[in-house]
Amino acid sequence: MGLIVLTGASGSGKTAIAGLIAERYPDDIAVYLFDSIGVPPADVMIRDHGSPEAWQRDKTVDWMERLAPIARAGKSILFEGQMRIAFIAEAAAVANIDDYRLILVDCDDATRAERLTVGRGQPELANEDMMNWAAYLRREAVQHGCEIFDTSRLSLDQCIEHVLEYLRK
Repeated sequence: MGLIVLTGASGSGKTAIAGLIAERYPDDIAVYLFDSIGVPPADVMIRDHGSPEAWQRDKTVDWMERLAPIARAGKSILFEGQMRIAFIAEAAAVANIDDYRLILVDCDDATRAERLTVGRGQPELANEDMMNWAAYLRREAVQHGCEIFDTSRLSLDQCIEHVLEYLRK
């Protein structure tokens, strides 16, 4: 498959999965991280796009348009970021990308809190807003019929193998 998109809330494991795939398969898989473009402060998002949500939508469209020619050239692509599923679907349509797989990388709230607090040293992210964002993405995944990949009880290597199954097709 040409393009795999991983989305999910902080602490789900999506960046860890993408980072190790990039490290282990640099010649076979092009890995792109949404946040590599930089995430401006909310006031800049509001000034330039009208809202943080509109910024995320606009940047998701920009990313998919950027990735489309690479995917059409036959390169395997893994794209990772915290994006609403509706925005990904819209951006894929705008960029004329038909062949992609969208996976919501998820975990239970206790695992997310531990990963953010202990693993990443960012306890400020292990809050109600992040848990609500994760729950929102779960509901959206169900609405769109997307795979919800629960990483709560899996090793990082098991998670990588799961994603590689799609990239190798």
